[in-house]
Amino acid sequence: MTYSTGNIIADSCRLCLSYTEKLLTDIPPELFARFAAPGGEPIASNHPAFVLGHLSLYPPRIVRAWGQERGLVDVPTSFETVFSKDAQCEDDPDGSIYPHRDTIVEAFFQGYRTIIDRLRELDEEVLQRANPNEAMAKRFPTLGSMHAFYCGGHLMVHLGQLSAWRRMAGLGSA
Repeated sequence: MTYSTGNIIADSCRLCLSYTEKLLTDIPPELFARFAAPGGEPIASNHPAFVLGHLSLYPPRIVRAWGQERGLVDVPTSFETVFSKDAQCEDDPDGSIYPHRDTIVEAFFQGYRTIIDRLRELDEEVLQRANPNEAMAKRFPTLGSMHAFYCGGHLMVHLGQLSAWRRMAGLGSA
């Protein structure tokens, strides 16, 4: 049996989405963009809004690297400003900094579900192409290796932040 690189990456990504659903299950909307505050002391650690918003930026980048339609998984332009790798996560008690929870969650799941579907259909040749991102190519020489990271390791790194936030917020493990 042959199993494409795209299917292998998609399987990992699907597991990450399942874990995300568990992590989100009982997070109250009023805490979604708040720093956890165990003992009443806020801890400047990425909250759910920031984690999922940041991760939502990657499906559009993946699709563009494949040379596919830009509008397939776009996110609102405001996401880049507040969720980029250079943005600082901020406590948002009045909901004025970050988009609404539903907007963020929808962008996250829609983007990665689309990526999973496309990965399963993608020609192996696309994933074997040289990574055009010079900084990332040193670590990930092909699009497939870079996108395996974006759809697996990168997701899990940030979902680990969300898991730690849950514990600090008193919600326990998922």
